[in-house]
Amino acid sequence: MIKHRGFPGRLPGTDFQFTIRRPNPKGVTPLTRRERYRDRRSPDRRADTAFMQALWEQFGTEPFERGNLDAGRLSWLFGREVLPAEDPFDPESYEALLVIDEAAARASFPEAFDGTGWK
Repeated sequence: MIKHRGFPGRLPGTDFQFTIRRPNPKGVTPLTRRERYRDRRSPDRRADTAFMQALWEQFGTEPFERGNLDAGRLSWLFGREVLPAEDPFDPESYEALLVIDEAAARASFPEAFDGTGWK
């Protein structure tokens, strides 16, 4: 499992986790598409924005390995702003390649790209 050096471990001042420390000994948590409903709490939306901003700053439009990125946090973006970059895609692999759909990400999280994000 690759560890993405320089990637924030969590949203500052919260318990919203962005990375994991070690592989899960019981098996890899699969990536699944989670629905983001309009009535989500503000801290949850802020965590999504911060995570998207961190992904963009770290990887841009280049494909990246899932590695130590938190499956729960990725699943909120998976299938919309973050897409599989390989076919066939294994949602239960730490080596799975992902890519940011820039157009979808900019539409969903404009503040992550215009400098008014979480920082």
